[in-house]
Amino acid sequence: MSVAADRPRSPARRDGGRTLASHFVGYAVMFFFALVFLYPFVIQLANAFKSEPDAAANPLAPLPDPVTTAAFTRIFEGTGFPRWVANSLVVTTVITAGRVFLDSLAGYALARLHFRGRAAVTGAVIAVMAVPGVVLLIPKFLVLNQLGIYNSYTALILPVIVDAAGVFIMRQFFVSVPVSVEEAARIDGAGVFRTFWSVVLPMARPALITLTILSFQGSWNEFPHTLVAVQSPELFTLPRGVADLVSGSLGAGSQYPLKLGAALLATIPVAVIFLLFQRHFVRGAAEGASKE
Repeated sequence: MSVAADRPRSPARRDGGRTLASHFVGYAVMFFFALVFLYPFVIQLANAFKSEPDAAANPLAPLPDPVTTAAFTRIFEGTGFPRWVANSLVVTTVITAGRVFLDSLAGYALARLHFRGRAAVTGAVIAVMAVPGVVLLIPKFLVLNQLGIYNSYTALILPVIVDAAGVFIMRQFFVSVPVSVEEAARIDGAGVFRTFWSVVLPMARPALITLTILSFQGSWNEFPHTLVAVQSPELFTLPRGVADLVSGSLGAGSQYPLKLGAALLATIPVAVIFLLFQRHFVRGAAEGASKE
């Protein structure tokens, strides 16, 4: 028997084997949870291209048999889907633009302007973020009805055109901007708004992109507010219209392809916006974390 055969394995080799095994287990666990997370989306996509009998008989099958686009044809020709898309585009565009502008103004005021009660206002903004939105549904309805704007585009837009989370995000970013930059602008003769618009706001591009993505996603997917803001089907946005389909407004039967096809189409704009701006979104989050 050779001496090499009796020699014990080196600690480095044993550690390498343990590291490889731990990596394998870690990737296996992540792959499992990735499948758990993605499988509902696979089912949604598959059922959107199934026939009605196939979807009713095999709702969890990941492959349609046969593949058909009849559900999408019915969505565009037999429902108010085009109208819902148009309403969502109008409402989401106005709300997103309003939030980016107004939240930036409010955040800058709370970060830089010295006025009596600033700390109380900042605390109130943080407190509003802690209030569940469902608590405000009935007060919203009462206020909208009292103002005479219930069941209108104004009711869909005005109450949510500013949000506390956006104000807080912009305030935190403006606090991190060096005061010396603004002082140099004021020496050159710029006023408060000119300093904000021409000097500070361009520096806030990562925060603005983050706020744009969050505002677009939130307003595009907004459902509870539409329940208390409008009643007419002509003013339904996509979430309200899809919910109307799910509740069985088109008659009896499961109609899984129709419902899941509409839900699939409703997710496309948000996914596209996020994919286009995810690099800026991640960069903004990383810069915000480093500044903390």
